[in-house]
Amino acid sequence: MAIADDHMAPAQGAGRIGRMVRRALRRHLSIVLGGGILLFFIVVSLLAPVLWTTDPLLVEPIDRLQGMSAKHWFGTDMHGRDLYSRVVYGGQVSLLIGFSVAFLASVIGGIIGLFGGFVRALDGPLMRLMDGFMSIPPIMLAIALVALTRGSIQNVVIAITIAEIPRVSRLVRGIVLTLREQPYVEAAVSMGARPLRIVFRHILPNAVAPIVVQATFICASAMLAEAALSFIGAGTPPAIPSWGNILAEGRMLWQMHPSMVFLPAVALSLTVLAVNMLGDGLSDIFDPRGLSKG
Repeated sequence: MAIADDHMAPAQGAGRIGRMVRRALRRHLSIVLGGGILLFFIVVSLLAPVLWTTDPLLVEPIDRLQGMSAKHWFGTDMHGRDLYSRVVYGGQVSLLIGFSVAFLASVIGGIIGLFGGFVRALDGPLMRLMDGFMSIPPIMLAIALVALTRGSIQNVVIAITIAEIPRVSRLVRGIVLTLREQPYVEAAVSMGARPLRIVFRHILPNAVAPIVVQATFICASAMLAEAALSFIGAGTPPAIPSWGNILAEGRMLWQMHPSMVFLPAVALSLTVLAVNMLGDGLSDIFDPRGLSKG
């Protein structure tokens, strides 16, 4: 009996894992698929040096504009650079910009929204300031930064972050305006709790979930914005391989060599789709009405 039990234990464990996977796919399909695709691109970008790539900046004029081959899996561009290596390394730049903008905009916008919604005296001035930032198109801001300094990843992150902060601040402000009228917040105020303690102990934990969901959409929007800025020459420097730069370089030759545009566009589209699916799934989980339906 002991031997039979030993053989049954792994089978039971495998069956339990299978049931968990099926349950996750059934209840949270968007999170599983979106998170899986996003994780794939993150891993590929991080492991770029060991995935049979070459230097993405290596120029080989003799190999320019070649098609797909055993040496160049995705072909080469007009300078003879390996397109596969550039697409793989380009994910590092695009993902870095997306995650950086999402983090900075969520933190800065969250702080502004928290204090703007809780402190009535700050609400008006802070929201008018956010209205002013929302009136500045991110593309115009990026062009101005490039004109004043030079193109860099840092300037792209700053330009897109400034454009995204007002969205987060307004979202968090609306949540705080609702939460500060809750009985537990009024009880904390009546007991003499300090404003900072009320904000970070009672209000912020209830605002984290919407901020996380918003951060996923900001990440996707930032990657698209970076591609658009690089496409018009106001984004990352041409020497840095990003999906936007690869698209910009291949737009003049896409009829003869469609892979120069198609491959980075597919990588960008799948990554943005994955982030949006992840955000949709998280939104369904954090929405109480969604939970009641399940």
